[in-house]
Amino acid sequence: MTGRIPLPYDFLPPVPAFELRSTDLVDGATMPDAHVHALGNTSPQLSWAGFPAGTRSFAVTCYDPDAPTAAGWWHWLLVNLPAGVTELAAGAGAGDGELPGGAFHVRNDFPGHRYDGAAPPPGPAHRYVFVVHALDVPALEVGPDTPAAQVGFHLTAHALGRAVLTVEYQSAP
Repeated sequence: MTGRIPLPYDFLPPVPAFELRSTDLVDGATMPDAHVHALGNTSPQLSWAGFPAGTRSFAVTCYDPDAPTAAGWWHWLLVNLPAGVTELAAGAGAGDGELPGGAFHVRNDFPGHRYDGAAPPPGPAHRYVFVVHALDVPALEVGPDTPAAQVGFHLTAHALGRAVLTVEYQSAP
């Protein structure tokens, strides 16, 4: 779709990129139904490598910059993953029960403390930006109900690197 707004990470201070892979998602492709809110609503498998030395923790987010709001739409905010964790299995976004270390979900915009998949209104396809953030602190000073914008502020302030994978989804008219 031409005329799209830039991705929000284009406006942030640059940090090194690293590799983000998925057995469920292909960068630039359509999001499979298993990860769509009204269908499977399962968080995708993600794995990452090549992150900067000095990484002390990770956060994983999914954001829709094309949502019909001035602030986009947060689908997933998972914070405080220990630095030794380099993969999340499909379904890891279901809740906090199986997460490693002190990791937990922050309330998304649905709202829920979990992954909630693509749910765009009818119309043009939306982009879903999955990001693994390599951070310079072992834990962000946020709680489960911290507003997503505030979490984003902390992610930017503590970013050592960022790995990005973007997929699209379009609801049927």
